[in-house]
Amino acid sequence: MPASAAPLALRTADFEYDLPAELVALRPAERRDASRLLVLDRATGAVSDRTFADFPGFLAPGDALVLNDTRVFPARLLGRKPSGGAAEVLLLRPHGAADGRADGTLEPPGDQSVWEALVRPGGKLKPGREVVVAPGFRIRIGDSLDGGVRLVTLDGEGDPWDLIEAHGTVPLPPYIERPSDERDRERYQTVYADERGSVAAPTAGLHLTHEALSWLEATGVRVVRVTLHVGLGTFRPLDAERPDQHRMHSEWYRMEAIAAKSLNQIRSAGGQIWAVGTTTARVLETAAASGDEFRPASGWTDLFIYPPYEWRGVDHLLTNFHLPRSSLLMLVCALAQRDRVLHAYRHAVEQRYRFYSYGDAMLVL
Repeated sequence: MPASAAPLALRTADFEYDLPAELVALRPAERRDASRLLVLDRATGAVSDRTFADFPGFLAPGDALVLNDTRVFPARLLGRKPSGGAAEVLLLRPHGAADGRADGTLEPPGDQSVWEALVRPGGKLKPGREVVVAPGFRIRIGDSLDGGVRLVTLDGEGDPWDLIEAHGTVPLPPYIERPSDERDRERYQTVYADERGSVAAPTAGLHLTHEALSWLEATGVRVVRVTLHVGLGTFRPLDAERPDQHRMHSEWYRMEAIAAKSLNQIRSAGGQIWAVGTTTARVLETAAASGDEFRPASGWTDLFIYPPYEWRGVDHLLTNFHLPRSSLLMLVCALAQRDRVLHAYRHAVEQRYRFYSYGDAMLVL
């Protein structure tokens, strides 16, 4: 190929890898910090096998550890059709949230009983049908929106959020093929979760403990919190033939002024920024998109990070292992080169690491 010719665009199929089904973690480790940690040096491609308890030792005084403080709400509502058949409603967000409040709660002004949701069985739950969740609490099925999303109305006594909290279950990802239980209410949530709004956990943070965060702060690492409410699109592999043909889903994010100021101070003093998870990385890159400095910002981001990409806000990334062909895997490849990331994934398979939300962790240096 002539030196002046442009390289061929990457295809979605270039982000495939083989994963034995038994390596998908169906339950969390006994302790949050008991997971394994695969360390990838993106400068050399070298990988090493550690445990997550080693992670705090990689950070230095004057660095920043950035967390996504979103909280998963019990978005899955199980019920019955009037005929007696089982039905399921997975709430995504209140309808109109994109035009509503800007404080991260995803609660638009006015009526909070109308939601965007996925329903099953979709073909039989026509507009006007109802799903009975509990005595005095039913869901009316409404019109269809784009992407298989439906409008639904929560009909019951009391605040809609109270009904959701009382009757909803944890929305485990589809590859965890089991019903959620009470332990998931604790473990499918980071210890620092605060802002309600996600239907999926920022899973890299599931490994962190209060003790580890306290130790890091005591050694001079600054812990900074941002928010991004994780949507269902995070689980969906790309259907487009090429990444540049994919339309990224939007997710609500916020970086407060105090967080932006802290990160700019860290940067100006020569400290490194460690992002906990791909969702945190998207906030950092969105807030730094117009330059090298972070600015306070909030709203909806559809930033899609895939190779090649010029990073502005992230020096190192703590993450879990991601689905083939997913936007999350592409983000990691944009930071550490596709060939090196896929080599690390093959190593993880050979070494029997546990994959996905409840699985082991990976650190990109």
